[in-house]
Amino acid sequence: MTVSDITSQIRVNVSQVSKRYNIYERPVDRLREILVGNRQSFHREYWALRDIDIQFHQGITALIGPNGSGKSTLLQIIAGVLEPTAGTVVRNGRITAILELGAGFQSEYTGRENVVMNAMILGVSKTEIEKLLPSIAAFAELGDFFDQPIKTYSSGMVVRLAFATAVSVEPEILLVDEALAVGDVYFQNKCKEHIWAMKNAGKTIIFVSHDMHAVAEWCQHAVLLNGGQIVKQGSVEEVLPLYRELMDDHSLVKSKEFTLPVSAYEKQE
Repeated sequence: MTVSDITSQIRVNVSQVSKRYNIYERPVDRLREILVGNRQSFHREYWALRDIDIQFHQGITALIGPNGSGKSTLLQIIAGVLEPTAGTVVRNGRITAILELGAGFQSEYTGRENVVMNAMILGVSKTEIEKLLPSIAAFAELGDFFDQPIKTYSSGMVVRLAFATAVSVEPEILLVDEALAVGDVYFQNKCKEHIWAMKNAGKTIIFVSHDMHAVAEWCQHAVLLNGGQIVKQGSVEEVLPLYRELMDDHSLVKSKEFTLPVSAYEKQE
């Protein structure tokens, strides 16, 4: 196999990615910093990620680690929802994501309207969307609710619609952040079968999970994060023992869950 062949199999290349937030203890501190023209700092820095280097190939890879380790932040950067403070992400192929429950859905719009809107954002033509709608409705199994506002949906119904929409456009790269844990067992198994079919078709699936049984069963590769940095990446058999060791010894956990309100931080471009 040539170097070019190996490179062509890289679907997502994350290079030296870091993400910093400025944390303000009081809302007025942000204003004070603006008024002094950044000559004086009234914030502290929070680094959600530091110097992340990962190459994602075909197959299923899990991002694992304790709360606050940077998993979801990294997934959002890969998806293009967040911009990194430093570093680059190169994506080869159409990418779709199920990042958090209901993300990207408008609560006043119907399921059908949300599907059309999300597909158009992904660059799918209106003609193609019309052809896809019956299969999306069939996969989601929402019945008459497909034409009802999202605000009337249960969390499980939202997951059904989100997954059906994400996979219907035949992405080369699928990102999933814990969302499937909300669905019922029947739909989880249905999603699992579809993910396996995607894997066998040479697609790339990256998902965040705290369910190590699912990671061991589904994934070939895993990346362990702690404190915004990579502890280990490799086969699931290599990485899972380190994850269990980390979770068993809380003194090793470098970062607690980051739960400051949106008003308390500022995204750095």
